[in-house]
Amino acid sequence: MAAFQGEQRRRELAERRRFPLEQRLREHIVGQEGAITTVGAAVRRRENGWYDEEHPLVFLFLGSSGIGKTELAKQTARYLHKDVKKGFIRLDMSEFQEKHEVAKFIGSPPGYVGHEEGGQLTKKLKECPNAVVLFDEVDKAHPDVLTVMLQLFDEGRLTDGKGKTIECKDAIFIMTCNAGSDEIARYALQLRQEALEMNKNRLAENLNDIQTEEITISKQFKENVIRPILKAHFRRDEFLGRINEIVYFLPFCRSELSLLVLQELNSWAKKAKQRHDITLIWDRDVMDVLTDGYNVHYGARSIKHEVDRRVVNQLAAAYEQDLLPRGCTLRIAVDDKGNGADEDGLKRAPRLRLEIVEQGSEGRRLDIMEPLSKEDTTFS
Repeated sequence: MAAFQGEQRRRELAERRRFPLEQRLREHIVGQEGAITTVGAAVRRRENGWYDEEHPLVFLFLGSSGIGKTELAKQTARYLHKDVKKGFIRLDMSEFQEKHEVAKFIGSPPGYVGHEEGGQLTKKLKECPNAVVLFDEVDKAHPDVLTVMLQLFDEGRLTDGKGKTIECKDAIFIMTCNAGSDEIARYALQLRQEALEMNKNRLAENLNDIQTEEITISKQFKENVIRPILKAHFRRDEFLGRINEIVYFLPFCRSELSLLVLQELNSWAKKAKQRHDITLIWDRDVMDVLTDGYNVHYGARSIKHEVDRRVVNQLAAAYEQDLLPRGCTLRIAVDDKGNGADEDGLKRAPRLRLEIVEQGSEGRRLDIMEPLSKEDTTFS
């Protein structure tokens, strides 16, 4: 038995050398090199026995919504556990905003309603004590829930409502938090703007040492701006002291946004082919127009919504109006007629159009009817 376990361990180590965690994360997450490197290094220490066995590994992920915090936690669990359903535990902390909801967390004590059911966390940790546990939006949790979490992080064990102790020193705990996300976004955008100006000057002076779009959060910003925000929010130094790594997620740069747009368009092209036998292609400037729809507060979700609003809505309308013959090639292009100004004199974003690509022709524009307005549907 021992020989089998030793051989299995050797095979796992060889597999991880061939496909390190960082490689897996980069396949699923756009950008966030700093976060990927930090998490990969910490997990490697733990997996190879170079860690404090008395305490679990604890991360705090900071940054705006929709930039990969949850996905990084999920892919880490997928890397470490064959059964990801057991190995990844996700708790939405907005469900634990009231004092009495501590019982939902660890289970009700004897004599109370729900005693036999157990807590949402304790029940799952019993099944997989070395799971990756995600506490999503921990800034919304009640202070009494944070007290339970402090015991969990400090001692690596948790006592449930029945009085039973669950050992979970081998678990990895990840908290996501939106506190300070606006400050991080502003600071990162400022650094990128400064790097852009510097590169322009270097190009003008014919210098070759052009900087990449990668930026680094300074220690002064972490200590002078972010730490006071976290202390004011969590109100206890010992809670912050039990966090092994505070990981910063930054807004996307232009090249990363282009990659997100490409992924989204490729996804819809695949669906169009599978569901309707339609080949979907697009011009290069379409990607630039969609990239301009990025909202720093909503991250990758804003790109997804922009593609839905400006491309998929037209596809669905054209399909409903029977304008898309099966087996056709459909091109997305920028409509020059969509330029100009709106009623307030502001520059209007270019419109996108759909064209049927026929052999030997430039493309036939689809005449998609607009949905009826409220006035059109009002009967006298």
